[in-house]
Amino acid sequence: MPAISSNDIKNGVTLKVEDGLFTIIEFQHVKPGKGGAFVRTKLRNLRSGSVIERTYRADERLEQAIIDKRDMQFLYRDGSDYVFMDQGNYDQITVPAKNLGDAANYLKESGVALVIQHDDEIIGVEMPASVELVIAETEPGIQGDRVSGARKPATLETGLVVQVPLFVGPGETIKVDTRSGEYITRA
Repeated sequence: MPAISSNDIKNGVTLKVEDGLFTIIEFQHVKPGKGGAFVRTKLRNLRSGSVIERTYRADERLEQAIIDKRDMQFLYRDGSDYVFMDQGNYDQITVPAKNLGDAANYLKESGVALVIQHDDEIIGVEMPASVELVIAETEPGIQGDRVSGARKPATLETGLVVQVPLFVGPGETIKVDTRSGEYITRA
């Protein structure tokens, strides 16, 4: 693993800390009038998503983790695991559901996702900001029910349940925000 100086850190750099793999989401170089300079950081755990704060002395050596991000196509579900295919060399890899997190709710067969890998271990999946999914099941809108902003639950093709407007019916394709899990619009 390459070592970097705490003075060289930037947002998005991934560090290997004793607690696991963390990516820097925020940093601040501080030079007080008295005493030595230091770097205050906010780090996000790549596996759990939790955020911690750490402070490092100026010019302290940190271990940088090399992260590989690849576009991979989701092929199918194999029990509780997900099978992806590398679009460059057509290798297939199996990813446990726990490594996907919320991304599993938005994956449909033949869809493409950005898979994050460290030392042959899949540690996460980045989805686009929104995805288009088909509504598998929802109640029909009731005639005369025209309350502004009224919502009803709808089950999507991936099994995710979202709140949609009353005028949306089964079989329709909708856009869903992958960050919040909310309905955006009809596609």
